[in-house]
Amino acid sequence: MSDNWIEELCWNNEGLIPVVAQDSKSNRVLMMAWMNREALLQTLETKKAVYFSRSRQRLWCKGEESGHFQEVSEIRTDCDSDVILLSVTQHGGIACHTGRESCFYKRLDNKQWLDHDPIIKDPRDIYKK
Repeated sequence: MSDNWIEELCWNNEGLIPVVAQDSKSNRVLMMAWMNREALLQTLETKKAVYFSRSRQRLWCKGEESGHFQEVSEIRTDCDSDVILLSVTQHGGIACHTGRESCFYKRLDNKQWLDHDPIIKDPRDIYKK
């Protein structure tokens, strides 16, 4: 199989592309992260979401520490080919490191960001470090 398709994407100067992970059943946006070419290839091969951590400068398989991995059912790109959309099944029901279903849990209310979604599991119980 040729990898020319990967070069059709618009990678930024760091060789990264933004990725949105969306629940395949509810369509709720779970998180936003980054991928490099290797992360995208591993995601395609394993059907599990693999991202590139800008802070750690390495690949990370979602759920490698928490066990809350993402099974990928579909990979799409937008009309400009500069964003990837993953349709995923979020195992464990928690995508956010704060213990919530989605990273998008803060809502603007009267010019204040308020936590809108509940914590499903205490992060100290997820990341036992």
